[in-house]
Amino acid sequence: MKILVPIAIVALLFSCKKNSPTENKALQDTLATIDSINAARTKYNDSIKALNDKNRFADLSGSHNLKFSTDGVPALNGSISFQKTGRDTYDVAGQAKAGHNNLSITGTIQRVSEKHLNFEGKISQKINGSRYDRTKKTTFFDEEKGNFWRLQDKINDDGFVDYIDISY
Repeated sequence: MKILVPIAIVALLFSCKKNSPTENKALQDTLATIDSINAARTKYNDSIKALNDKNRFADLSGSHNLKFSTDGVPALNGSISFQKTGRDTYDVAGQAKAGHNNLSITGTIQRVSEKHLNFEGKISQKINGSRYDRTKKTTFFDEEKGNFWRLQDKINDDGFVDYIDISY
């Protein structure tokens, strides 16, 4: 029995053989094929991603005029900045000021048609010492009264109509 254990160990050592050059070549060919397939898939996926990021409508990136007007208060003029974050989606931030009155907008705009911009975020205004915040989802709409989209949530807390316009 003592002799069988060393003989088994010697047999196992000699039974293990190194890979032959043809086996290594086959493995390299297989790995090259896999790399080629992965490169083709990556290129294809990147082209799909590029198409999915492409806007359906004109790009709004950059700065636009922002205007606030209501009865009894001089108009507030300022600017709003659009930064593209996805397909027809923008992060927006802007302000309009005149004296002690001001308007600020921060949030996200999704352009859903040539005439509609869906807004989600916060619109804060301080007019004649009165503060009013709009936080619900709303729409800016091109009413074809000029080159601007107008906020559709026009009635403030005091029951007056506020016009908030983003020029294009």
